[in-house]
Amino acid sequence: MNTSTSAPYTSAAVLISNGRGEYLLHLRDAHKPICDPGTWSLVGGGPEPGESLDAAIAREILEETGLVLSGVAPYTTVRAHGPNVTEGNIRVYAARWEGAAHDLPVTEGIMFAWFDVATMEQLVMCSWAHEVIKAHHAEHPARPLPVPRSDAGQGEAGAVKNVIGAHLFLERDGRTLLGLRHQGAAFAGGEWHALAGHVERESVRACLVREAYEEAGLVIEPADLTLVHTVHLLDDHENAEPRIQLFFRASRWSGEPEVREPDKCMAWQWWPLDGLPDPMVRYTRAAIDGILTGTAYTELGWVAAVPDMSGG
Repeated sequence: MNTSTSAPYTSAAVLISNGRGEYLLHLRDAHKPICDPGTWSLVGGGPEPGESLDAAIAREILEETGLVLSGVAPYTTVRAHGPNVTEGNIRVYAARWEGAAHDLPVTEGIMFAWFDVATMEQLVMCSWAHEVIKAHHAEHPARPLPVPRSDAGQGEAGAVKNVIGAHLFLERDGRTLLGLRHQGAAFAGGEWHALAGHVERESVRACLVREAYEEAGLVIEPADLTLVHTVHLLDDHENAEPRIQLFFRASRWSGEPEVREPDKCMAWQWWPLDGLPDPMVRYTRAAIDGILTGTAYTELGWVAAVPDMSGG
């Protein structure tokens, strides 16, 4: 690997790895005047005027994958050369993510995929990216993941896992943002609902930042999100999974809401807090009522246990 520590830097890239020892690769367009066309390479790009490399890699990750990753740290430096490449150094960062590559939006290039180092030997890869991945893998070998037990999630008392949902509460001029769910959506078709998503192997704030960008094109910093209400929900049908629905208020954001997933949401609209629409997802209405009254927690769908006070 051709490394260098001299300036100037011309671009930044990021090694994104997971706990299985795989690396996230991006298949580049084959018929464009870009560096390393048609190869598997890393997410990255050049800084904009006046932009630091740290800010540039965070922006490139968000623009290319829709992700906001924590713990992104400089790893090494490689030297760029070849057609359509401005000679200079690439600062390579390292980060971890455990999500599914096929769920990422593809705003540039062809696709994303996870590959282990052995499989990369069969790929057409950007040479410097291949070398830096092999070096990183040698220094950070993957630790084997624990094998789940057949009774995982079930304790002696019959413990049940709860699904966690992240929800965004935006308020502007006495109005809150809600989306109209598509009639064909698997959940709440034709109802108004907060911007939301299921938490994957990520923090709740990171999930909400990702969902806000993917669903509505809104850019929010994790530090600007504050937990304002929790709903513990049990749907009224058999074998329903209990859910913990967390609502976060954003103190600031950038962008105006736009429909980016029309198969899920048909419209975004600002509704007056004293005139919420119908039909509306029941627990979202309950959460907004709780936020307005300063209540931190709501339970829905649970039958309260009444203690036996008879003494018999």
